Amino acid sequence: MAGVLEKQFGGSPDAIRHHYDVSTQFYRGWLCKRLVYSCAMWEGLAPNATLEQAQYRKLEHHADQAGALPGTRILDVGCGWGSMLNHLVSERGIVHAEGLTLSKDQHDHIICADRPEVSVQLKSWTDYEPKQALDGIISIGAFEHFADPSQTREERQQVYRDFLSKCFNWLKDDGRLSLQTIAYGKMEPDQANPFIANDIFPNAELPFLSDITKAAEGVFETILMRNDAVDYARTCEEWARRLKRTYKTNPSFCSKETYEKYMKYLRLSAVGFRMGKLQLLRFSFSKPGWHRSKGNRG
Repeated sequence: MAGVLEKQFGGSPDAIRHHYDVSTQFYRGWLCKRLVYSCAMWEGLAPNATLEQAQYRKLEHHADQAGALPGTRILDVGCGWGSMLNHLVSERGIVHAEGLTLSKDQHDHIICADRPEVSVQLKSWTDYEPKQALDGIISIGAFEHFADPSQTREERQQVYRDFLSKCFNWLKDDGRLSLQTIAYGKMEPDQANPFIANDIFPNAELPFLSDITKAAEGVFETILMRNDAVDYARTCEEWARRLKRTYKTNPSFCSKETYEKYMKYLRLSAVGFRMGKLQLLRFSFSKPGWHRSKGNRG
C-alpha cells in the first residue's frame, strides 16, 4: 500500500490492510483450508500431524479457554477470515459468534458466507460495545497490532490495559478471555529486523511478557500462560513450504515480488522463534476468584 500509513493507536486500519488485504486468494494458496493465519498447536498430536490438524487443535484450545459451550455468546477480536467464528458455531454450538476486523477483505469474506449465527464488524476494539454481556472473548494474533512503535513503553502498556479493561467490562461475571500474541523474547525492539517492521507489519509493536502481566494486574487473574514459540516456528516453516509449492506449480498465483517478500518474512520469523528472539504467548484470563467459585463452566 503506497503512501504514509494512518496513525491510530489500537490498530491502524491502513496498516492492517497493508498486510491482510493482499488478497484472500493469495492467502488461500498457502494457509490451511480454514484460512487460519496464526500459530498452530502441535502439542498432543502425532509427529507427522498435518497443519490442518494442528490448527484444529489450536481452535479447540482457545474455545476451551474461553468457555465456549452450546448456547454461549463469544466475541473474536481480530477474527481474520472467520475460522474461529465458523469453528465456534460448527463444533461448539455457539448461539452467536461475533468478530471484529479492520481488514475489508476479511470482513467481506465472512459476510459472503452468510451464516446466521455469525456476525462481523469492520471496527476496532476501541470503538466496539456489545449489545449484551459476553460469555467469552478470544483474540488470536491481534494484540501485536494494538500499540505503535512511536509510543513509549508506558503508553503501550496503557493501551494493553485499556483493552483488557474493556474485555473485563464486556464479560459476564464468569466470562473468560483467551489471548494469543507474539511477544519479544531475547531481543529488544531496536533489534527487530527493519524488513519485518517496515514491509510486513508497519505501525505495529510487539509486547513483552511483562507488559501483558503488568497490564492485567488488578483487572484479570491469569489462569494459564504458555510460550509456544517452537509451535510458531514449525507453523511458519509449513507455510513457507506450501507457498513455495503453490508458486512453483502456478507462478501466476502472485507476483514474484510478493512471493519473495513473503518467503523472506516466513523464513526470518521461523528463525526468530527457534532462537528464542520471539515468543508465542497463550493466556487464559478470568475475573478475580472465578476459577475458585462453584458452578464454573470448566
